[in-house]
Formats: sequence, C-alpha cells, structure tokens
Amino acid sequence: MNQLLASFRIALRALRVNRARSALTMLGIVIGVAAVIAMVGVGAGATTRIQQQIQSIGSNLIIVMPGSISSNGVRLGSGGVASLTEDDAKAIAAECPSVAAVVPTVRGSVQVVYGSNNWATSVQGVTPAYLTIRDSTMMSGEFFTTQDVDAAAKTAVLGQTVAQNLFGDNDPTGQVVIIKNVPFTVAGVLTPKGQSPTGQDQDDIILLPISTAKQKVVGGNRANAKAVNNLMVQATGPAMMQQSIQEITVLLRERHRIQQGQDDDFSIRNLTEVFSAQETSAQVMSILLGAIASVSLIVGGIGIMNIMLVSVTERTREIGLRLAVGARTRDILAQFLVEAVTLSVLGGIIGIIVGLTASLLIAHFAQWSTQVSITSVLMAFLFSALVGVFFGYYPARKAAFLDPIDALRYE
Repeated sequence: MNQLLASFRIALRALRVNRARSALTMLGIVIGVAAVIAMVGVGAGATTRIQQQIQSIGSNLIIVMPGSISSNGVRLGSGGVASLTEDDAKAIAAECPSVAAVVPTVRGSVQVVYGSNNWATSVQGVTPAYLTIRDSTMMSGEFFTTQDVDAAAKTAVLGQTVAQNLFGDNDPTGQVVIIKNVPFTVAGVLTPKGQSPTGQDQDDIILLPISTAKQKVVGGNRANAKAVNNLMVQATGPAMMQQSIQEITVLLRERHRIQQGQDDDFSIRNLTEVFSAQETSAQVMSILLGAIASVSLIVGGIGIMNIMLVSVTERTREIGLRLAVGARTRDILAQFLVEAVTLSVLGGIIGIIVGLTASLLIAHFAQWSTQVSITSVLMAFLFSALVGVFFGYYPARKAAFLDPIDALRYE
C-alpha cells in the first residue's frame, strides 16, 4: 500500500511538471466520458418518455375500426362504411372471455364557447368504461354515469387543454359551455395525460355520453342509428392481447355474416405492439449514441499512450538511474502505469461533471428529456479507468524493461 501511494505521489509530481500537456492528454478522456453520459442520458430520456406515452394511451388497448368493402368493383378505403355498432360492443363484452371492457365511440370536431372565450377541439361520445380502458382519472368533478348515457344527459367532461383555454386557472366544474348551440354542464376535468406517442395532445378533447353526442353534437348515421366510429377494447392482460384479437375477429365475422374467403369489414389494431416498436427504436438509439460516444474514450486512450511513450523517452536517464540504484522492474512498471491511470481517472472525474452539466443544459435549452442514471455514470468512469490501464500498459512495460546501462547513456 505504501509503495502504491509513493507511486501515486511520483505520478502526480510528474504530471505537474508538464501541466499543459497533462491537461491536453486528459481532454480526450474528459470529452469521451462527458459524451457517453450526455448521449446515454438523452437516449434514456427518450425511452422513458415513450414509455410514459405508451402508458397514457391505456393498458392492454385494442382498437377495432371499420374496414374497407368492395362495391361494384370499387374498393372503398378503411372506414368507408359504418360497419361497427353499439351492439357489436355489447356482444364483444359479453361473449369474449379475454376482454375486460369495451367502449364504443363516436367523434367529431366542434367549437366550444364559454362567455367570451371559445376553442376549437375534438369531441368524443363514449361510455363510463372509458376511464378504465384509458387508465384515466378525474382531476376535478366526476365522470358521467350509465344513467347519463341512457338519458342522453347534456353533461360534458373536459380535457385540461380545453379547460385551460376556456376557464384559465378556474375550476370549470358546474359551469355551462355551449357546443353546437347546445348548453352542456361541465361535470369535471380529466387528469392531464400530455402528448400521445403520435404527437397528439390527449388533453385537447371533450367527452360526452355517446347517446348525447349522436343526438345533439356529432349526429347519427341515418342508415344505422347504432353505428359508431370505432370500438376501444381492453384485454384482461398483456398475455391475452392476441387471444382477444382472435376472439373479436371470429365474433365480428359471425355477426356481420362474412363468408369464408371474404375480407373483413373491420380492422383491428394492437396499439401496444405499435408503440412498443417505437420504444425499442429509442432503446437502440440510446445504445448507438453510447457506442458512438465511447469512440471518444478510445481516442482519448490512444492520446494517453502517445504521451506516455513521449514521457518514457524524455525520462530515459531518470529510469536508468532508478534501476541502477535498486529499483525493480515492477516498481518502474507501477510508476508509469499509475501515471496513465491517474490521467484517465482525473479525466473521468472531470468528464462526469461536464457530462452531468451538459445533460442539464440539453434538457433546459433544447427542451429534450434527459435521464442520467448512476449506472451510466459508473460505467463511463470505470471504462475511463480501464482505458488508462489498457493504453498505459505498453509504455509502462517499455519503461520497465529498459536496460539500465543503455538508459544512463541515453542523451
């Protein structure tokens, strides 16, 4: 231990002799460690943000949408016909064991007015199970009930964006807003969810009982009064997603009298799979950013080896003198190896400070979500120390195995 401390003191003294050179040598390690921490932080922040957005859409969510049909040889696009109904929603809830809840929805765009304020937003007609399927909660007030749906009550639940633009910081619960010239009482405000994985503002919405939306706002389908835009389906668990899709497909084909060989008149989307692909992409990006930043550490290590070789050449007579007075090979090896590790460790410490600062600056000025973990900091620091050992070993070994006579004669 005493010998190691002595080697460390000698290393610091040698580094202080050429401070500018030592600082420039450490710069590669500083940049490398800082880049690793900052880039991994950006990647981890992006992954976490996508995970939060995936959770905000709802758990185990499946969307059933009207499909395409062919008419006189012309194939209409997806949603070209109102093929889904409220009765389909009831049948799925009753006959599909792997389904936990179903919400039929209708939607449209409206201009909502309160006093002298107005706001253009989207409106959705839903049922009370919407809160369960979307993992939503009420920030204030209460959600409408099944009785409100049955009575086509003129009650509305606002998203945070709508509430903010109409009422500012005041609680709108109990106030009356005008939608399509119809007065609606605000039952409450949803807890904010933020942006969806597709970038849409999930809080810029008004929810109405589906019956009210059809009769007074969006309007119903003249050919089929029970037609809906889509069905939100919640599976009983993540492992039951595929089974739920199979059960829904079989049931809807049977209900819609679709013969074998005919195309479905509906389409089913597993949103969890779609958004999980985005999450995987973000994780891959994080790994790639970290790998690219790690190249800077390797470059810094090469710089350390280069400078240590120069140092060995400059101090050849010193090495020969130490060997002549009894220093062992391992003493010389330890001295130069400690110098290399000291350079990389000091560079790693400074790099950590710079990397954490850079992450904060990126989050503040670029408005990017960053998340620096203790693991990434420790790995970057450990890697910088290993770089010092790896690239410092060859110069240290070269110094240790110098011939004392030749070293003393070196000019």
